[in-house]
Amino acid sequence: MKIIHILLALLVGLGLGLAYSWGLAPVTYVDANPAILRSDFKDQYRLVIAVSYASTHDLARARARLELLGNSDPIVELNAQAQRMVGASESFEHVQPLTLLATDLQQGVASIQSTSLPFLSTPFVSIPTSKVINTPATVTPTEESISTETQSTSDAITPTTSFAQTALAPVASSTFAPRPTFTAIPAPGAPFALVSQDAVCEPGMQNGLMQFILMDKRSKQIAGIEIIVTSNLGEDYSFSGFKPELGNGYADFVMQADTIYSVRVVEGGTSISNISAPTCKDPKGVSYIGGWLLTFQQP
Repeated sequence: MKIIHILLALLVGLGLGLAYSWGLAPVTYVDANPAILRSDFKDQYRLVIAVSYASTHDLARARARLELLGNSDPIVELNAQAQRMVGASESFEHVQPLTLLATDLQQGVASIQSTSLPFLSTPFVSIPTSKVINTPATVTPTEESISTETQSTSDAITPTTSFAQTALAPVASSTFAPRPTFTAIPAPGAPFALVSQDAVCEPGMQNGLMQFILMDKRSKQIAGIEIIVTSNLGEDYSFSGFKPELGNGYADFVMQADTIYSVRVVEGGTSISNISAPTCKDPKGVSYIGGWLLTFQQP
């Protein structure tokens, strides 16, 4: 009987403790460290940081905020989240801030000079125009006034019966602060030309890898450019900049044997057709599937 009483007492105590901790006085987190967040909440936090950086381009502040998540390599986490979003069919407008922040963290500098000031303009101040009417007094001519009229006309002053006085409007002053560009990609419609197409035959390389390099006219690699690869198997989408360790303008796609592909760079509409994996041979004469390196550049 004593054992039963002890067990009942323990159960009642446990129930009262749970009721108090869960219902009466639950634990409330105040100013908690972002590092203890769930992974999906960390993704939301990371996306908010990237969107804020796309507006302010304050790289030091974005880096400090990412460090609060406790990740050993924030660049890897940004790229991994961007790939997950693309795999979940998220629009590229939502993914772009992540790729931009990852690219700038990799380079160590903000891609665009930032400013937090909006466009400022001092409007003209409207001041009403006042019109003053002078009504001369009526004077009875006298001999003195008649003699005055005989003076030289050069010394005479003709009175003005009315005049309009316009107040000067202040000169408008304006300060233009350049608004930050949302991405580091070229302007819409900027063309890309295929400048080289090289077969890649390296035995230790992944078979059938189609690699892309996208550069601007100054030969600087560009992140965030969309590439569509089409075949009879369907369409695949890739974006430059997801692997900054290989270059900001780098992207790749794995080809299948005996399949013909077409490649289209969305910016400018450049298209390349009839691409298939080349056949290579190793030093022993064994055949294997090679790859391609396609380099696009703005003229």
